[in-house]
Amino acid sequence: MPEGNVNAEIASHLREHQELQPGGEGHMRLEILEILEAILLAIVAVSTALSGYQAAKWDGVSGRDYATASRLRVQSEQASLTSNQSIIYNSGNLTAWLQAYTSGDTKLAAILARRFTPNYQIAFQAWLKTKPLTSPAAPPGPRYMPQYKDPLVGQSSALSDQSTRAYNHGVDSRDTADEYVRLTVILAAVLFLVAIGQRFRIRRVRLAVLGIAGALIVYCAVLLVVYPRA
Repeated sequence: MPEGNVNAEIASHLREHQELQPGGEGHMRLEILEILEAILLAIVAVSTALSGYQAAKWDGVSGRDYATASRLRVQSEQASLTSNQSIIYNSGNLTAWLQAYTSGDTKLAAILARRFTPNYQIAFQAWLKTKPLTSPAAPPGPRYMPQYKDPLVGQSSALSDQSTRAYNHGVDSRDTADEYVRLTVILAAVLFLVAIGQRFRIRRVRLAVLGIAGALIVYCAVLLVVYPRA
């Protein structure tokens, strides 16, 4: 190897060594780079903790919404079942009343007329005024009268609607929790990039890796601001 090349190589090594000495320009750049990496690691740590916390919170919200939806659905079905049982009872009592009335047993008919449920009783009295036994234009039964109102039907429908809304909110909460989990995965990738970047001795490569990690952390920060909080 020519002596000139050897001298040039030695001079290059000496220059790099001087730059890395405390107070040298290269040393200062390295310290700035390490400070940036430390700041980035701190941001990643805080963001990861916040993202994981929100993911757990939204998962809990989703679970409560699903439980609420199930409870409301059961209550809706109970109200509907009670309403159907009431209809069956009133229909049977009406059949017995018709048999007693048409057979001339007025005493039994009067007793049966008092055995309807309160909401059906109102419709029954209104139905009698239409002369149902003689008028072909009369409604077929008290249930078809405008006075007939079954509060259990409305209650069942309202509970069913509430159950549907609670379930849909649970689905949305579950999706939000998944978004935070995805964000946590991205932050883990940022942490990996910063750790890998510290292993490189070539400053440009290290800066490039740090730049990618910085872009990802900015993206994650924007999502943390945009995403709803539990």
